[in-house]
Amino acid sequence: MPGDLHTHSTFSDGSTPAAKLPWLARCAGMTHLAISDHDSIRSVRYAYANPVRDGVHLIPATELTAYDYAREHRVHILCFWPDDCAALENYSEMMSRRRYEAVYQSCQELEAICPQFRTEEALELARDSGTLYKAHVMRVLWQYGLSDGMYNQVYRSLFALRPVRGKILHTPRYETVDTILELIRACRGVAVLAHPSVYHSMELARELIAAGRLDGVEINHPRNTPEDQEELTRLAREHDLIVTGGTDYHGMNTNTPRPVGALFTPDEAIHRIAALARNRKQ
Repeated sequence: MPGDLHTHSTFSDGSTPAAKLPWLARCAGMTHLAISDHDSIRSVRYAYANPVRDGVHLIPATELTAYDYAREHRVHILCFWPDDCAALENYSEMMSRRRYEAVYQSCQELEAICPQFRTEEALELARDSGTLYKAHVMRVLWQYGLSDGMYNQVYRSLFALRPVRGKILHTPRYETVDTILELIRACRGVAVLAHPSVYHSMELARELIAAGRLDGVEINHPRNTPEDQEELTRLAREHDLIVTGGTDYHGMNTNTPRPVGALFTPDEAIHRIAALARNRKQ
């Protein structure tokens, strides 16, 4: 009963509607699926409203964004089985507003330098998410032949943070790692550090694991390096952490497409996540 525990839909910056993902998971032989949209209560509510769809068991999930201010980089933490509660709803609405304001400002600046771009078209792509993502902007540019793909040279010229700041980049303010971990605790969810290699979070991972602040780590991820995977495997074994895996599926909104189920979490880990969540809700 494997499961892809890291996927994104049109509830955030993916290109595939949530209702389609369980069918894709079933076709890949998955029995479980977590639609883990960014900072979104919508993916959580969708799973609670549809516990089984197309024969696939849905695990309520969201991928929460934090910022490690000491090291100046983002951090993603997967939260499984959170309560549909006021704390998560308020956080989701807050991040939705912050994202919208940041990316809307980028859209206005892009209109001034690119006559083919219209903010209204990005907003149409964003109707399921309720907020704007850079992916929506890039999709508009790409469909008119104005970009070399989703996240390549054109994207970097517009939105890069380093080494040269993109010409229209505006970023929302993110909460601290401590705040996000406290939110997961308040929601009685299961906290799993996502893809530590992506944002160079191994030093942070060591600290959080040593302090006993994580329930698990995502090791089977397409962008984790072999070296980091080896160290994470050792740390997970030493600290009895849950090991998860997933494709980080975004549909066509990616440079390297991977189908749902190409990477997955084994049965034992899925059962451990569910059992831990049940214990916290007693």
